[in-house]
Amino acid sequence: MKMPIVRKEKARFIRFAIVGSIGAVIDFGVFNLLTHVLHLSAVISSVISFICAVCSNFLWNRYWTYPDSRSKHVAHQLIQFLVISLIGLSIRTPLFAFLEKSLGAFFSNNPLPFPFTPVFIGHNLALAIAILVIMLWNYFANRYWTYADVQSTSR
Repeated sequence: MKMPIVRKEKARFIRFAIVGSIGAVIDFGVFNLLTHVLHLSAVISSVISFICAVCSNFLWNRYWTYPDSRSKHVAHQLIQFLVISLIGLSIRTPLFAFLEKSLGAFFSNNPLPFPFTPVFIGHNLALAIAILVIMLWNYFANRYWTYADVQSTSR
C-alpha cells in the first residue's frame, strides 16, 4: 500500500529540514571560522559559507530527500538547484547585511551576560534569521521546480 501524498510530502519536508540543519551546521561552522579565526568580512564569509552549505544540501537532497527524483539528469538538477540557491543568496545577502549591522548595534548597546562578544552574537543571530527565511524559499522552489518529477513517479 502506497503512502498518501500528504504524508509523503510531510516526510519529505522533515528530511529537507534535517538536510537543511546539516547545511546550517556547515554554514555556521565555515562562517565562524572565516570571520572569527581568519578575520574575513562577515558578508564575504556569509557568501562562502552559503556555497559550502549548498553543495552539501544538493547531495543530501538528491540522494536522501528525493531518491525517487531520477527522470532528470544530475547535471540538470544541479543547475536548477544552483539557480534557486543563487536567488536565495541574492535575498539572503542584503538581509544578512542589514540584520548584521542592526543586531550588532543592538547587542553592543545591550550586552548579554554570555561569554560571547556582541559582534559574535549579532553575526550569528543575523545568520540564523537569514537561514530560516531562505530555507522556506529553497524548499518550495526546489520541490516544485528542481524535484517536480517526484509527484509523477511516486503515484
